[in-house]
Amino acid sequence: MALSVCLLPDETGERAVRRLWHRLEDAGVPTLLSHTHGRHVPHLTLASLSSYDPDALRPALAALAVPGDLDTRVDALGMFRRSRVWLAPAVTSALLERQRSVVGAALRSGAAIHPHYRPGEWLPHLTLAPRLTLAQLPLVAAKVNEVLPLTVVWTRTAVVHTRTGEVELLG
Repeated sequence: MALSVCLLPDETGERAVRRLWHRLEDAGVPTLLSHTHGRHVPHLTLASLSSYDPDALRPALAALAVPGDLDTRVDALGMFRRSRVWLAPAVTSALLERQRSVVGAALRSGAAIHPHYRPGEWLPHLTLAPRLTLAQLPLVAAKVNEVLPLTVVWTRTAVVHTRTGEVELLG
């Protein structure tokens, strides 16, 4: 089973992202609300693990110092070439350090990190629509621009089982 280590927003940030997901769904654009298992939560993935030993990973992640809340400003829309559209948080030194520490702990536990999540390769993103067509892009951009900028406060770190949507909070 694939696993991701993610930051989760505070209640205000979660509501803002979910409202945007609903606005897009109401406009006919499928979002994470209706994607796969339908249990997605707003998140920022720090590490995606293609293989891991749960007995080694959990203590490695639990040993990380639990830093305070992390504020990010979101004022941009991005798109990966395979049609995934996302909100782009500003990349701060605190965000980069948080990601490096999670990847380091996962690697020390023997986990394999997806290449896109290696420090220096990682592009922080908060997914909106995983299967967008180019024809839908102007509509999505208009809906997103109605709500930007956002400040998202990341308050929790979690392990997310990507195939089931199960979320386990860390710390």
